Amino acid sequence: MSDEQTAGSTVREQAERARAAALVLGRTTRAGKDAALYAMADALGKAEPAILEANERDVARAEAAGTTAALVDRLRLTPDRVEAMATGLRDLAGLPDPVGDVVRGWTNPNGVQVRQVRVPFGVVGIIYEARPNVTADAGGICLKSGNAAMLRGSSSAAESNAAVVAALRAGLAEAGLPADAVQLVPGPRSVTGELMAARGLVDVLIPRGGAGLIDTVVRNSQVPVIETGVGNCHLFVDASADAEMAIGIMLNAKTQRPSVCNAVETLLVHADLADTFLPRVLAVLASAGVTVHADERVAAYGEVVPLAPGDLEEEFLSLDLAVVVVDSLDAALTHVRTYSTGHSETIVTDSQTSAARWTAEVDAAAVLVNASSRFVDGGEFGFGAEIGISTQKLHARGPMGLPEMTSTKYVVTGTGQTRA
Repeated sequence: MSDEQTAGSTVREQAERARAAALVLGRTTRAGKDAALYAMADALGKAEPAILEANERDVARAEAAGTTAALVDRLRLTPDRVEAMATGLRDLAGLPDPVGDVVRGWTNPNGVQVRQVRVPFGVVGIIYEARPNVTADAGGICLKSGNAAMLRGSSSAAESNAAVVAALRAGLAEAGLPADAVQLVPGPRSVTGELMAARGLVDVLIPRGGAGLIDTVVRNSQVPVIETGVGNCHLFVDASADAEMAIGIMLNAKTQRPSVCNAVETLLVHADLADTFLPRVLAVLASAGVTVHADERVAAYGEVVPLAPGDLEEEFLSLDLAVVVVDSLDAALTHVRTYSTGHSETIVTDSQTSAARWTAEVDAAAVLVNASSRFVDGGEFGFGAEIGISTQKLHARGPMGLPEMTSTKYVVTGTGQTRA
């Protein structure tokens, strides 16, 4: 590390320092946390040359190792992406502080007052792959919500993450807050296991990445886990859909940034539209460089590659798209129930009945009507940066912003009452 973070520290030692930092953050005012976020953003700007140089080395190693274009895109930083990281931190400073919010409160007949109040988790461990922008987002969201962050990035982004964390820690120190509020957890793969075993020191773990990473953390962690999910997202073009609208939404959802989890991976087309819609949409997809994976029913209308086993379950994260003809809304709902990962599911329709059934019957963190799934994002929702998109059904589901990074406690106030 290029700052005072101790090289060679054990996970336990880092977690103990994080707990000490979390105690300070828990009593830091909103003004103090916001000042730190601005200082962290400024520090990212000052460190941009060093961050980009470190990222170039990570990208070069990834390309030399034959990493897919989609994963290299997730890894790559540019001046605009570094600026977006800094902007995200400044945007967080402008958002309300969730800590101390009263979720609900009442006074019992005996005069005892009960309030449920938002409080930080304490120490949050985040295990993630590539995407060094997550480093800044996670550090900022944890800080604003009063949590210390222990960040376990992938080896593919090791130099990028180290440079970003060094800048964040410099900003924290400049603002008078403990630099150990944001720590990178380096080391071999065994370190991830140590982090997952740090129950009592780390309060919650959040995995963010591919299915393999998420499954490993969920199955093996002794620390409570908030599960983020992969995005096998569908777009269903209903019989009543406006074709131009459907094509526009589909292109945005597939091609605007195909390497992210809210990109569409399967297009479902109602059979009533097949003759008119499929020739147009296949031509548009071909011109956009999208490879269509489909069966003979779709192949009759344009160029496709044969649908392979597993394609309907695949999160391609690339310019690949499965296309399926379905005979009804019921068939589309059945397909989604069968293959969805519960992330983001879209219908394009002019039917209020179809839209109502879709939103009621699709079980996903986000359901969309006549809008691109690329909107399923903390920034687009107005949350500032996001920690990830949860596909579980506990307290956090969908884009995880500041409130989702808190727990609650009950504050009970009396005037000497005792229980009979």
